[in-house]
Amino acid sequence: MSIGTFSYPMPANEPVLNYAPNSPEKLKLKATLAELKKTELDIPMYIGNKEVRSNKKVAIHPPHELKHTLGYFHAGEEKHVHQAIEAALAAKENWAAMSWENRAAIFLKAADLLSTKYRSYINASTMLGQSKNAFQAEIDSACELIDFLRFNVHFLSEIYKQQPISGAGMHNRLEWRPLEGFVLAVTPFNFTAIGGNLPTSAAMCGNVVVWKPANTQIYSAQMFMRILKEAGLPDGVINLIYVNGPTIGKVCFNHKDFAGVHFTGSTGVFNNMWETIGKNMGIYKSYPRIVGETGGKDFVLAHKSANVDVVVAALLRGAFEFQGQKCSAASRAYIPSNIAEEVKKKLIAGVKSMKMGSTENFTNFINAVIDEKSFDKIKSYIDNAKKDPKAQILVGGKCDKKEGYFIQPTIIEAKNAKYVTMCEEIFGPVLTIYIYPANGFERALELVDTTSPYALTGAVIAQDRNAVELATNKLRNAAGNFYVNDKPTGAVVGQQPFGGARASGTNDKAGSALNLYRWLSARTIKETFNPPTDYGYPFLEEK
Repeated sequence: MSIGTFSYPMPANEPVLNYAPNSPEKLKLKATLAELKKTELDIPMYIGNKEVRSNKKVAIHPPHELKHTLGYFHAGEEKHVHQAIEAALAAKENWAAMSWENRAAIFLKAADLLSTKYRSYINASTMLGQSKNAFQAEIDSACELIDFLRFNVHFLSEIYKQQPISGAGMHNRLEWRPLEGFVLAVTPFNFTAIGGNLPTSAAMCGNVVVWKPANTQIYSAQMFMRILKEAGLPDGVINLIYVNGPTIGKVCFNHKDFAGVHFTGSTGVFNNMWETIGKNMGIYKSYPRIVGETGGKDFVLAHKSANVDVVVAALLRGAFEFQGQKCSAASRAYIPSNIAEEVKKKLIAGVKSMKMGSTENFTNFINAVIDEKSFDKIKSYIDNAKKDPKAQILVGGKCDKKEGYFIQPTIIEAKNAKYVTMCEEIFGPVLTIYIYPANGFERALELVDTTSPYALTGAVIAQDRNAVELATNKLRNAAGNFYVNDKPTGAVVGQQPFGGARASGTNDKAGSALNLYRWLSARTIKETFNPPTDYGYPFLEEK
């Protein structure tokens, strides 16, 4: 029974700690890294009220230190997907019926635990398991995940307030129901915050969830699951399982109670999901919600009026932070000829100044790419560019996987605007630049808009305001997140709702109320206080 209307005002973004030398947060993080490295974890799946161990154990190694073992996770199979769905559906009625203030309290407590008691643990887990440096881990696994939890509570409380008008003699209201069935959350390796947001945003709306993280993100995913449980999340609301993609799809997409999928990953996988769901429409109780954020081939377009140092900083950060393993990372740049030589000179110097190695050495800007498959793919692009007359490697290009999956930040100059590395998503520390005539800005705009099927992020850098306006208009559909005089990465919850269109996804904007609407099903209720007792209307009468 509700005895009040409770307020969840707009929160402030979680402050980013800077990890300066001898700061309390740096000392704590270093101690936590050492603590986690001393213990080999035995990581179960979490299904209902059980910690499930299959005894098919898979080792987890830091991508930057392959000889070290962080622990082992228990790989699941088809029966575990069925068990997770059954556990979710068993929890559904009680979870959907729980009052909003009690549901909200769980996620707000989880955010508070992340901000305090477990901040160093979620960051250290991300640093070790996904090879993120301290700052990249801080802005992702601490700040962004905390923000997702707090802002989503606020956004959902605002949605619940939205009610229709009522005419005389009646009362109208909207119920914001969860979807009928279970939601599948499929999350990627590259952001712990995405791994946490995809299942919790749906669960917050009263849904029950089967959560499949990437195997390369399990180390931090299990840490967040433990935090959710400590925050009071009931058993079965979110079920964390480690199975391969075909297995999860075979079971979930053929289940009558499948209600939706919340996905971040590759465009190809998402397209296959969409096709399978479409073919199975006759099975489901309702039309499933299909929400996905997929690939990107993100651009930086510099105008002839651009400040050289702004261009260089945007490219070095945008292309090489977290080794370019962001769907928003700058991977193609268009530089006008009047500043090209100076930009190239400073880019080369910047890359040469970057240190590469373990995340535990806080002076390293560059760490390892996530696994051998990614390493081999990225290396193949670099090797091909080395022998292709249509390309020139300006800096970088060294690849070594003896101790970890290390790829030196690499800048390729393409002689052709449609060279392969200007077009295809690489997902690694590889930036390709193309030099265009300084007076050919409008042609460059056309190249940006038509070169790639993706439309996730992009940036224009210019001091000429007419150029900014022209680019903003001409590139209206080329990026769901568009930046002016900045790098195309680093969207902040509540400030820059994130998502793209075209081949980059459904643009349902994580970090905003738009995403939460997708996990709700509205019911309109009209109550008439003095209902008619005769079917007739006055117009039927004649004198």
